[in-house]
Amino acid sequence: MKKLLLAALVALLLPSFLLAEGATASNRVRKGEDMKIKIEIQSESGKHTLFATLSDNSSAAAFYKLLESGELKLKMKDYASFEKASRLPTELPRNDEQITTSAGDIILYQGNQITIYYDTNVWNFTRLGKIDDIDEKSLKAILGNGSITAIFSKEEKAK
Repeated sequence: MKKLLLAALVALLLPSFLLAEGATASNRVRKGEDMKIKIEIQSESGKHTLFATLSDNSSAAAFYKLLESGELKLKMKDYASFEKASRLPTELPRNDEQITTSAGDIILYQGNQITIYYDTNVWNFTRLGKIDDIDEKSLKAILGNGSITAIFSKEEKAK
């Protein structure tokens, strides 16, 4: 009887333990954990390292999960003198809403394009995150004119 009771207890608790151990990026992002990414920018103004905080939505969680596979190196082109844009290697879920962008916003457009805004725009977008601690003038100087290379990766925790 004790063996049967123990087996039943293990059968009930094991799935919960496995789910807790195998928390997905989506769960971690929703809990406010691991929401930081690093963006290395190579532009006419040189090499720069920026950090960003991801938004709390399924799009940002999917983007973070994409970065768990390794860094994402993108050639980003200037568009309309207010953003740098690039196509993503995969489509992400959309959480579009009417928003006004500001400098430092990281936006998902049409589910398959990522943009870094250095000025304002109003449209239906999905906010992926925001570059930390930067103003419009500084960001414009870093991004410069023309195309850039942006390397997105998970921010590694200090040991």
